Amino acid sequence: MDTPTSPTVPTLAEVERIATLADPVIRNLQITQCYHELSAVHAGRCSPGANWCTFATWASRQAGQTIRKEDLARTIERLTGSGSLAERAARRLAAVARRFGSRLQADEILKILWELVDPEAVVERISVAVARGNKKVFEEIGWEFARFFAACLNDAAFDAAKIERFCAALRDGDPPEGQGYLRRAFNHYYRALFTADAKERAEFLLMANIEVGFHEQTRLQPEIAAALNAAVIDPTAFAERLIVAIFPHGGLLVAGRRLLMGLAGRPTPLQVAINAFVETVRQELRLIITDHLMTFELPDGVILRLGEDVTGEFPPLLREIANAELRALLACVDPTPNSLCRSGAVDWADFPDRVHFIVDLFRSRHGAPELFDPPYTPEQVADLKAGRIPVGRL
Repeated sequence: MDTPTSPTVPTLAEVERIATLADPVIRNLQITQCYHELSAVHAGRCSPGANWCTFATWASRQAGQTIRKEDLARTIERLTGSGSLAERAARRLAAVARRFGSRLQADEILKILWELVDPEAVVERISVAVARGNKKVFEEIGWEFARFFAACLNDAAFDAAKIERFCAALRDGDPPEGQGYLRRAFNHYYRALFTADAKERAEFLLMANIEVGFHEQTRLQPEIAAALNAAVIDPTAFAERLIVAIFPHGGLLVAGRRLLMGLAGRPTPLQVAINAFVETVRQELRLIITDHLMTFELPDGVILRLGEDVTGEFPPLLREIANAELRALLACVDPTPNSLCRSGAVDWADFPDRVHFIVDLFRSRHGAPELFDPPYTPEQVADLKAGRIPVGRL
């Protein structure tokens, strides 16, 4: 584990500077590095055990791949691959269209669809949504960690009045507008600083991590939904393009439109087939994008598929939970509070599924020392802090 011996505490001014960077790629790289530094500072005072910034380091690094659009276009291109749901649906649509005089083949139908989907625009929308979420979380939660470290981290003894003053600056209420969960989290982080018992400290840290994570994920819901729904297909526009392709001569367009809506205004078999095709494509695009966003690489090379159960086991200190407040919290956010079973989040847009996965990730990896490894080499850090995109794997 390459944890710095004397990490520099990121200041509020540094967090603010990073959050206001205009370039989303450089901003993400600096956010990731800043999370690592915040994580190391906390670990230097309150270890062993991961804090929220420890996990945020690797989540932000993963987000960077999407922000930089790495492999995303090739991922979306799976839509038109042989054997894909879209390809099979296109064959069915072509068969229905032939009954109305069409000579279009499945690959021609997919070409029309591909033009409407506009993969470059989809990739851009996903990148923008993820970058927006990366910035939103950092400028709020990264700021609060830096503020907490500046105000409280070096206290020699528990000071109830000081932590109360710190938390008073956080807004009442639940997220997305309220910061009540952050209030509870920083109270628990503060109590962990002065707890000699290792198990008690681990439970305070886990509880605080879950509370920050719950706030974070609530705040991120709009950006996650925007990323997953980035591929917008207008069924009317697709139907119009298809009719033009079936009847390339303008004089037949009126007759062609009647093939979409009958005289009674009800959908014809062709329109029904078009609607079924578009819905199939929408579902497959969402699955493809979800699969891309739901891959999480840990520093030890382990790849977590967020649609699958969290692997591993709970560390000894967290195998059984003694803290009644933590038990109550787990009962609210974890349907299987003492097991990793059914922790996979099939739909990353589903908030309870997502939180369940994250809670089990926090608990199972709480004592993993590799999480404190630096995300970038010293040379890469020098470049990214200078505003340059480093060479090598990021």
